[in-house]
Amino acid sequence: MKEKLLTQLIQPVIEDLGFVLWGVEYLPQKNNAILRVYIDHENGVGVDDCARCSHEISGLLEVEDPIKSAYVLEVSSPGMDRVLFSSEQFADYVGEHVQVKLAQPVDGARNIKGTIKSVSDEMIVVANEVTEYGFEMTNVMKARLKPQVNNAKFGGVKK
Repeated sequence: MKEKLLTQLIQPVIEDLGFVLWGVEYLPQKNNAILRVYIDHENGVGVDDCARCSHEISGLLEVEDPIKSAYVLEVSSPGMDRVLFSSEQFADYVGEHVQVKLAQPVDGARNIKGTIKSVSDEMIVVANEVTEYGFEMTNVMKARLKPQVNNAKFGGVKK
């Protein structure tokens, strides 16, 4: 899995710059891939922060050369509708709305919208008005928070 290797390479650089590596997405495409790196900080992330991290990551990737094809590097804040990359991140947002795309259906559903009800190890439970869905983090293809109006729990790294 390319994301795991890239995370291992990039994480120390991001942490040395004083940021948290929120997650890495590697999206291979026909002509060139996209490498999307999300960084976070308890005081938020600005454009200059992204530029500084991008410069350092570019230098590292030139030396290490983990991606053999052409690619575009994007560095950004995870934002309010942040992608969730781990069960720990799901746990930080219990009670919040989420949209999840699963690799394998659970109770006939692959696309689930609801509220994160609980997280236990790698098992996540998301509930909506109709039912609850329990699934393992390994079954998650993509998960993204869906912020609700008048909800102030977003922004910055949870401590």
